[in-house]
Amino acid sequence: MRGRHARPKFLATTNRAILTSVGVAGLGVAVYAGVNLGTGSAGPAASATQSLSAVPSAGNLGVASTGTAVPTPSASSPTAQPTAPVVPVSVSIPSIKVQTTLQMLNLDAAGALNPPTNQTQAGWYTGSSLPGQAGPSVIAGHIDSVDGPAVFYRLSLLKPGDTVTVTLSDQSTVVYQVTAVASYPKNDFPTMSVYGPVPDPELRLITCGGGFANGHYLNNTVVYATLVSQSA
Repeated sequence: MRGRHARPKFLATTNRAILTSVGVAGLGVAVYAGVNLGTGSAGPAASATQSLSAVPSAGNLGVASTGTAVPTPSASSPTAQPTAPVVPVSVSIPSIKVQTTLQMLNLDAAGALNPPTNQTQAGWYTGSSLPGQAGPSVIAGHIDSVDGPAVFYRLSLLKPGDTVTVTLSDQSTVVYQVTAVASYPKNDFPTMSVYGPVPDPELRLITCGGGFANGHYLNNTVVYATLVSQSA
C-alpha cells in the first residue's frame, strides 16, 4: 500500500465499489482508502514515497466534470481556437498561513492518483468538481516530510468559520467556509462522505494525521467546507 491510492474497481453484477486499502508513507491518508500525504518528520524515518487515498472517479460518483469542452472550429469560423479549460491555480488559508499554488493530480495508467510531487504545494484532484461547481472539490497536500513541515502541516488546526479561497485560472475566486474538521483511521476512511456527490459546491482538504507507526501516519485529516461566495 505504497506510493498511490488505488482506483476502486466495480462489480459488473452489483455496480458497487470495492475500495482497495492504500498505505501512506508520510502524507498518510488511507481511503479504504485514505490519502498519503506526509512522510513524518517527527516520527521514525519514513519512506519518501507519498500516496493518496483510493478515490472514486467522478464518473462513478456523478460528480460534475472538471473539464471544459474544447470547441470545434466551424466552417464559418475557420480560425477559431480551442479554449483552455478553467482550472484552480492556487489556494489561500489565512488562519493557518497557507498560500500555495496547485498541481493537477491525475490518475495514472493503473488507475492510481499521482500525489503532489512538491512538499510545499497542494494539488487538485482533476476527477473532482471544479471549485464553485456542484459537488465536492478535492485538494490534497502533504503534512510533512523527512525535511520538516509541508504545506498542510497545520491543516488540523482549522476551525468552523475559517475561510479558504481558491483562485482559478480565469482569475475568478471561490470562497469556502470550514464547517467541520475530522480525523479518520486509514482503514476506515468514509470514501463516499468525502468523495461522493453532493448537490452544492463543497470543498475537501485532505492530509495525513493521527499517530505514527512503521513509517506511516495512521489517520487522515479531512476538512469540510461549503461555498460562501464567488467572484467572476
